[in-house]
Amino acid sequence: MKLKRRETEIFTLSFLDCICCGFGAVILLLVLSNAGEPPILESTRVALNGQVAKLQQELFQIRGETDVFNRDLQGRIEQLSAEKARIARLQGDLTAIRGQFSASTREGSSVNNEEAELVAAYQKLTEEMQRLLAQSNRRPTREAVGGIPVDSEYIIFVIDTSSSMTEFHWTVAARTLTEILDIYPKVKGIQVLNDQGKYMFEGTTRQWLADSGQRRQEILRRFPNWKPYSRSSPVEGIEEAIRDFWSANHKTSIYVFGDDFTGPSVQDVIDEVDRLNRTAGGVRRMRIHAIGFPTSDEVSFSASLRYGALMRALCDRNGGTFVGLNR
Repeated sequence: MKLKRRETEIFTLSFLDCICCGFGAVILLLVLSNAGEPPILESTRVALNGQVAKLQQELFQIRGETDVFNRDLQGRIEQLSAEKARIARLQGDLTAIRGQFSASTREGSSVNNEEAELVAAYQKLTEEMQRLLAQSNRRPTREAVGGIPVDSEYIIFVIDTSSSMTEFHWTVAARTLTEILDIYPKVKGIQVLNDQGKYMFEGTTRQWLADSGQRRQEILRRFPNWKPYSRSSPVEGIEEAIRDFWSANHKTSIYVFGDDFTGPSVQDVIDEVDRLNRTAGGVRRMRIHAIGFPTSDEVSFSASLRYGALMRALCDRNGGTFVGLNR
């Protein structure tokens, strides 16, 4: 009789018991091994917190040092800016000094040129002027009076008739006019204009007044009451005199009386007078002299300074003399 082989079951009760015991042992081991972890984790956490606190302290210290460095850097930047500004000012001062030195050099050269022109002018005196100089017993034996060259045969007065002149300086202006006429005992022609080009003697535009004792007395008689409108700018009168009376055959001097200049630009006036008062060859046509009267209540100090600067420059560039009165 053939016996049937019995099939073996893998998942029997005994096998399951063994498996459960094994899992239980593993769990027990895990429980026993984790029992010592909390103190270790706690100590690790404390150590890490200490390191974080230390790092935060170092960070705060670094930030404080950074603020100090930033303030120091800002101070250095401001100091550098101040030094740069100081250097710029010093460079400006240096440039101004160099400009003054150059101007002084040019002025010295200009003076030498003017002296040469004076010598040439005196050498070219006409026979008539030489005769007048020889016959004159009133003029000093000098070619200049008070530094003013008196070699002209024709003279023009350009007089500021503004209120600041007529109210405060008119008596002195009349006396100055008399003194200038006295240093020219005899000339070929005289004319009187105000600073706007208005003639004292109406109907004599572009005409010379014949010189005589009677004519001079008439000029001095009319002067106290002669007060036509004026803008306190001698420019128009000077330009009118040059345009109307210049002649290659005449030796002419212009005398300007004034106390202030209210025009817009000193340099523009200098340039325009240079254009009018020079021939194509650069030869000066007329001498320009000027009398500067002191400031008054109606004249600002700056306007008086501008008049002095303008007339000094015009006199220097046109063979004349500037005389500033202090009282």
